[in-house]
Amino acid sequence: MATTETRRRADAERNIAAILDAALVAFTEEPQSSMVAIARAAGVGRVTLYAHFPSREVLLEAVLDRTIAEAGEVIKKAEPEEGSAIEALQRLLRTSWHVLDQHRKLFDLAQRELGSVQLRQRHRQVVDHVEGLLTRGQEEGVIRSDLPMNWLVTTVYSLLHAAAEDVNAGQLKAEDAADVLEATLLPALKS
Repeated sequence: MATTETRRRADAERNIAAILDAALVAFTEEPQSSMVAIARAAGVGRVTLYAHFPSREVLLEAVLDRTIAEAGEVIKKAEPEEGSAIEALQRLLRTSWHVLDQHRKLFDLAQRELGSVQLRQRHRQVVDHVEGLLTRGQEEGVIRSDLPMNWLVTTVYSLLHAAAEDVNAGQLKAEDAADVLEATLLPALKS
């Protein structure tokens, strides 16, 4: 038989999940959504929302962390350690773009509200995949080693986000972005 505490915890977990789901939709569709609108969409009261997320920034950070964790899982499923480094890099770019494309408006909002330094720090897990793959490529002799690794990682990270900005601005079609990224990044990274 479930205890009162167990039921409260389960209710809190359901509320948090509902709030994060509603906030993701809100931040993606209407980036300036208020906390009241998010609470309403989540089916919870303002008190419940603020009990879990005391500010809009804290809520945005939680949504971003959850989304990045999900992106990390998608990237792992692309098996970046399998095949040649170049083949794996192609899969990683396409997989990363696919995930970023789904959430590009969220990342645009996070860039504006949290700043690029905090956004990059939150991407550490994803950045580690890229760095590991590029290191493997250097060991295979197919990725350039004349530039610092940090710069190569920054190049990948920055161009992925630049593609998202261009799609948001209507300067690049979302369906073309993976091809454009591959055509730009592979020649820049290959030795």
